[in-house]
Amino acid sequence: MSNKKKKIRVELRKNRAKPPREKDFTRVYQDREDQAEDIQTTERVRAKGELSRHRTVVVDVETTGETPLVLPAVNPEECVRGRVLRVHGLISIVEADDGRVFRCAVRRLLKSLATDERNVVATGDIVWVRPATPAAPAAGGTVSSSGGDSAFADTLEGMIERVEPRHGVLTRASRRREHVLVANVDQLIIVMSLVQPDLKPHLIDRYLAAAQQGGLKPVLCLNKSDLADPVELQPLIGLYAQLGVPVVLCSARTGFGIDRLREQLRGRASVFSGQSGVGKSSLLNAIQPGLGLAVQSVSAINQKGRHTTTFASLIKLNFGGWVVDTPGVRQLALWDTRPEEVEGYFREFRPFVPLCTFPDCTHTHEKGCAIKDAVARRLITTHRYHSYLGLFHGTAEL
Repeated sequence: MSNKKKKIRVELRKNRAKPPREKDFTRVYQDREDQAEDIQTTERVRAKGELSRHRTVVVDVETTGETPLVLPAVNPEECVRGRVLRVHGLISIVEADDGRVFRCAVRRLLKSLATDERNVVATGDIVWVRPATPAAPAAGGTVSSSGGDSAFADTLEGMIERVEPRHGVLTRASRRREHVLVANVDQLIIVMSLVQPDLKPHLIDRYLAAAQQGGLKPVLCLNKSDLADPVELQPLIGLYAQLGVPVVLCSARTGFGIDRLREQLRGRASVFSGQSGVGKSSLLNAIQPGLGLAVQSVSAINQKGRHTTTFASLIKLNFGGWVVDTPGVRQLALWDTRPEEVEGYFREFRPFVPLCTFPDCTHTHEKGCAIKDAVARRLITTHRYHSYLGLFHGTAEL
């Protein structure tokens, strides 16, 4: 931790304020037509002093490369360092480096900072926690043991004072804000089922783009191989193998491929992500017997999962490393991506992009596009090109 401290002015989220425009201006004018000259006709577009919020705080100043990193200052003698195991509502479960487990609330300053993130704390975050003193009342920032998960009812209580910089994040766009699913991981295990629910190649391509955006190594895990013909899967496996993506064919029911998947996880920080019902929790139960993660069958009506896992949870592996089991996703939209950046997420596009007639070619409608010509000559698969179009138009809408 840096010992350099500095006072800076930070911007906070805007308060809810009364709109400056009077809604009944016309009605007042009509009722007081004879006194029209006395009615105030000026109005402010922005209420002065009600929306802008700033605060002076003491921070640690660290420099990484050319980007200055400003962090709220904490006292190492009063706070302990730990990792967030899970976030459930307003409660964050943090395991300290010394093995203690804390049920924590988040410091008001962190929640008030003006950011684009939906939640300031995510599973996998490295945080600094101020333990609650025995004499401190619950209203002083600690969380009473009656709230949150009963599994952690006897743990210590504390307050998250600071969140360390992240690396290796899986994030998505949610309601025009950034939703960080997990932070500080090395690889993304993209779990897909071959049947029940059916395989969705376009969702795989979105995950590959999200992995590249977040600095993660992607690994494609195809579950329920006992219900499909392996011969029909060779074109799909060959396609992603040519793109440098390891493909693991496995079955949580029969145990096929579990040993190979276990080796992919050994000694690494990983995150399992995919649709509901693809078998993420079932695979983890097979990889490490005794976990006892809750699982359910796929709905017989619509062949979709039932959202058994409702929050991201960090799990330590007894053979080394740890993994995060995440809830199933229904959609995955890239965060903070411009349409012209989407082509960079498709590796097979790179040799053909310089051959396009126009330097700003979007590869959607232009004549002389080398990408469309490569698709016609089957040098680029049709489904990958359609995935590009979906991401391109999706980011344009965002």
